Amino acid sequence: MKSTARAKSTGENVVRIEAEALLALADRLAGPMAQAFRGAVDLLYACHGRVVVTGLGKSGLVARKVAATLSSTGTPALFLHPAEALHGDLGMLVRGDVVLGLSASGETEEILQLLATMKRLQIPVISVTCDRLYSGGVGAIENPKLSTLASAADVALDCSVDKEACSLGLAPTASTTTMLALGDALAMALAERRGFKEEDFANLHPGGKLGKRLARVENLMHTGDAVPRVAPATKMPQVIYEMSRKKLGVSTVVEGERLLGVISDGDLRRLLERRGKDVLDLTAADCMTTNPTVIAPQQFAATALALMEERKITSLPVVNARGELQGIIHLHDLWETQMV
Repeated sequence: MKSTARAKSTGENVVRIEAEALLALADRLAGPMAQAFRGAVDLLYACHGRVVVTGLGKSGLVARKVAATLSSTGTPALFLHPAEALHGDLGMLVRGDVVLGLSASGETEEILQLLATMKRLQIPVISVTCDRLYSGGVGAIENPKLSTLASAADVALDCSVDKEACSLGLAPTASTTTMLALGDALAMALAERRGFKEEDFANLHPGGKLGKRLARVENLMHTGDAVPRVAPATKMPQVIYEMSRKKLGVSTVVEGERLLGVISDGDLRRLLERRGKDVLDLTAADCMTTNPTVIAPQQFAATALALMEERKITSLPVVNARGELQGIIHLHDLWETQMV
């Protein structure tokens, strides 16, 4: 029981220490480091090449994630392993890039050996180190004993912590958490400045559950001969046949390519209850619902689902800006998106 209690206490303590480190980082970003952070965002925004994120060890693992987050939010980025760079991968660095160098100590030898090449290619460097740079005056670097990386950087950012969450004070824990958060802050500030939108995010995430949730209606809808359609003068027996043959529980009523209305199996049941077999003498124009709920092909699948739930329907005609029928999307088509 005592060991369990200690484990719970240790776990809670680790999270609290890291949370405090993040709060301290937020205070720096809101205060003394604000100017440097804006300068870093300016450099990254003006980058005509790629953002090359580099780091070794635990910082390297964080660097990989930061590069991935930048890439997925509209900023071309890649991870450069500093040791591999010294053995041939240095060719990944070209003029026009910006380097984001992550090193808790700021003295990672493999990164420092790349500085000469960065300077030769006139590549701006943003450092993220645990140097205590901005603990006081606005924008002032207070620590005269800067690490080599921070000293060489065009913009130096501070992810320092009062203490690591490791009970020995050795394992990178709070410091890597703040390093990661600072990388995320840069990526999100850049995405906002670029005007990165939901549709941009969808275009960069076509696979997996996220991609399916952000799928466009035009990628899921039935088109061509799979779309049930009849003319306004079509007699109801033929309308029923078309609905049964296409198996979507609905038929569109079109004139040329223009959508005039829809007839659902629910509409048909209600008509039969009121009119009986006389319904078979009517035409599609007599029975259709005019001004049906429709959706544009560029809309998200999530929007289609919301409309279906709101209107309590299972199919949506897909029309363009001119009111021309492009296809039809059914609730079954959304099952694959894992939204229903």
